[in-house]
Amino acid sequence: MASDPRALIDERPMSRLQVAAVAITIGLNALDGFDVLSISFASPGISSEWGIDRAVLGAVLSAELVGMALGSVVLGGVADRIGRRPTILGSLLVMALGMSMATTAHGVSTLAIWRVVTGLGIGGMLAAINAVAAEFSNARRRSVAMALMVIGYPLGAVIGGSISALLLKGGDWRTVFEFGAIATLCFIPLVWLFVPESPAWLGTRRPDGAVAKINATFARFGHAPIEALAPPAPGTAKLSIADVLKPGLAGTTLLLTLAYFAHVISFYFILKWTPKIVVDMGFAPASAAGVLVWANLGGAIGGAIFGLVALRTGLKPLTIAVLLGSFVMVAWFGRGQPDLHSLSTIVFIAGLFTNSAIVGLYSIFALAFPTHVRATGTGFAIGVGRGGSALAPFLAGVLFKDGFSLQTVALLMAAGSLVAAGAITMVRLPRTLAA
Repeated sequence: MASDPRALIDERPMSRLQVAAVAITIGLNALDGFDVLSISFASPGISSEWGIDRAVLGAVLSAELVGMALGSVVLGGVADRIGRRPTILGSLLVMALGMSMATTAHGVSTLAIWRVVTGLGIGGMLAAINAVAAEFSNARRRSVAMALMVIGYPLGAVIGGSISALLLKGGDWRTVFEFGAIATLCFIPLVWLFVPESPAWLGTRRPDGAVAKINATFARFGHAPIEALAPPAPGTAKLSIADVLKPGLAGTTLLLTLAYFAHVISFYFILKWTPKIVVDMGFAPASAAGVLVWANLGGAIGGAIFGLVALRTGLKPLTIAVLLGSFVMVAWFGRGQPDLHSLSTIVFIAGLFTNSAIVGLYSIFALAFPTHVRATGTGFAIGVGRGGSALAPFLAGVLFKDGFSLQTVALLMAAGSLVAAGAITMVRLPRTLAA
């Protein structure tokens, strides 16, 4: 009997291997969280050793975000063409190369190049793991799986930030990148062993031996095999990035891209500039890393809460609500605080709202794009949207250099979440996550 692997996975209970694959996407996103923020943890030491000003530092902080934008757009399409698994493995190798070579940098230009390389790997990873988390979970658990995958990002920053604080006490900023390279390499065997190719992708793209490969994975899942594949959906034989800009998807793609672009301006202002702002307030670099940990701890808790609440309420209104909360808290951060405790509290709450909004946006990506263009659409939205993340630290650095106060800069950067909320109100979503 002809079958659709996507429908079978939606209907059947999740096996241990499916749970393990989703858990690995959480770990991979945690790795992304640490790799992206490693430059933030290292930035006070870099600034001190090389004597660079805020504008130049802002450019360095933006470098891997430029790479992430390119990686998400280009490698997101690759994940839909050659598969989720090889894209993840290749991205890990690129990330490990970029992290390890950053330790050899002795100037801004060289460091920026290797941060771009790291960003390329991270960008491809984000698009692929978003698809894996959606396609390895059943319909009942998909929203929770997506939320857990996304909160891996702040968890990685929390754990990595704690380790970075210890590394910075006993070594220079290069030890942060050394740790990141080693951690990245450790994930390669885990993906190789526990993340088979997505049956949903195999059923849609139909490479040679697709049925045999699906049945091999279903056997590992403990699911019954299929005899044949259902007829392919129209328009899935050929794939290009233009598919997500065709009538029917173009409006959704552009609105989601705008929302992501605008919100990550607010998100990355907090993540990228908090350590430097805290140091400029007179606190030690190790304390600055600790404050950033609180931002990401808030993000992890906020993401978990979002996932649970999303089971009982609408995804779209909940996402709009946390985007508005993000605007308020990022603006409040700009008022400054007299001590580390108060500063950590404000940053914790800001992280809670900003990352909850990221969870909402990623969940909407999985809902809005069908399987055959899921990684492509997600990669496009993330990739073009990453322009906002690349713009955030650079723009803030320029504003600071031009004499604007922290309060004014924070208010301007917070406005991104407000724009994102407006864009999401215009997005139309289907009623089910099954694609």
